[in-house]
Amino acid sequence: MGCAIGFFSGHYSTPISTPISRHAGATPLGTVNSRRAAYQTTESTLKVVQLLPALNSGGVERGTLDHARALVQAGHESIVISSGGRLVEQLEREGSRHITLPIHQKSLFSLRQVRPLRSVLRELQADILHVRSRMPAWLTYLAWKKLPLDTRPRLVSTAHGLYSINRYSAIMARAEQVIAISECVNDYLKHNYSSALQTEPEVIYRGVDTDEFSLDIPPPADWLEKTLSEFPQLRDRRWLLLPGRLTRWKGQQDFIQMVARLTKDHADIQGVIIGAAEKNKQHFADELQAQAARAGIADRITFTGHRSDIREWYRHATLVYNLSKKPEPFGRTVIEAVAMGTPVIGYGIGGPAESLRICYPQGLIQNGDPDQLLSRTRELLAAAPSPTLSPEFTLHAQAQKTIALYQKLLTQKERENTAR
Repeated sequence: MGCAIGFFSGHYSTPISTPISRHAGATPLGTVNSRRAAYQTTESTLKVVQLLPALNSGGVERGTLDHARALVQAGHESIVISSGGRLVEQLEREGSRHITLPIHQKSLFSLRQVRPLRSVLRELQADILHVRSRMPAWLTYLAWKKLPLDTRPRLVSTAHGLYSINRYSAIMARAEQVIAISECVNDYLKHNYSSALQTEPEVIYRGVDTDEFSLDIPPPADWLEKTLSEFPQLRDRRWLLLPGRLTRWKGQQDFIQMVARLTKDHADIQGVIIGAAEKNKQHFADELQAQAARAGIADRITFTGHRSDIREWYRHATLVYNLSKKPEPFGRTVIEAVAMGTPVIGYGIGGPAESLRICYPQGLIQNGDPDQLLSRTRELLAAAPSPTLSPEFTLHAQAQKTIALYQKLLTQKERENTAR
């Protein structure tokens, strides 16, 4: 359905409203209405616009959908502006509106979108603009700056990454309020972009959706048998799971080396590497398989490729690993595995170390230390305490804190307008 807005004919969409197991039985999931009640707020209704390049796949995209759903469940109006993508259908199905604008291209030609975007923003009269990526942040900032000071929305950004240090990246620090997804990102922003920051960043951890990652959700009745049929080497083994795309800094080489040493005295272990190679990097996947073959454990490492059923792999794994060798801004796999009750071992750097320190400190080891990786694995295979997901790493807490931040910014705006 097309709709002309100012200089651009935008697209408005109307929403319609047998391994060795560690876990006991599950109870049914709550109702949609109970989830809505959990998010409900007593403050006035907000109109929030999130802006990002596209809605295809990835952590930023998933976070946008999660937050949009939480806004709707809390009774607020949720709008997303992007160039479109395969996740638009889900976004709209969950109650948000989507507006298609080409704000994704890293090109000077994208500056042509500033005026159309400004026209859209005038039409929407939103309370909050929330930018999640650098090019949309530039276009939004330039459009927003020329809106009337007393009526324009509050401008918020979320720094999802440890951006390269340059003027292009500095735009993420120039919003009226920056959200850092971890203390790691917060420290990085303050160290590298102190001159651009308008105020102290607010740390709001990314949260796991406990309606999706929970032992209360019964496993699909035939999942295990189908998986064992597809990967028969997993049968009667304890699974050690390393999820993440196949790239050199994600730690797959360290993991294979550890499994090679471990299988000498643990006959019931199977290493499982979940993830696909990046584009044009299939050679690295081949290298990993060759490494396992040279170590004599080709049959003890299972490469599954990309999987959309990661929750069930967490559920049935004995241990999960995050072995990124350089700091990551957050590391969602840690809290997803913990939410499924599975112990996690990870290197003590970056965002993943923060979640481990709070939720499962027993799993923290020195970055790149092969001996400690092996010894900690042996310890936890012998006796592993159960992890506990801290409430601050839930999607519910993330949504509540973000909405509270929006409301604080709007209250500040009212005071500023009164003082003028």
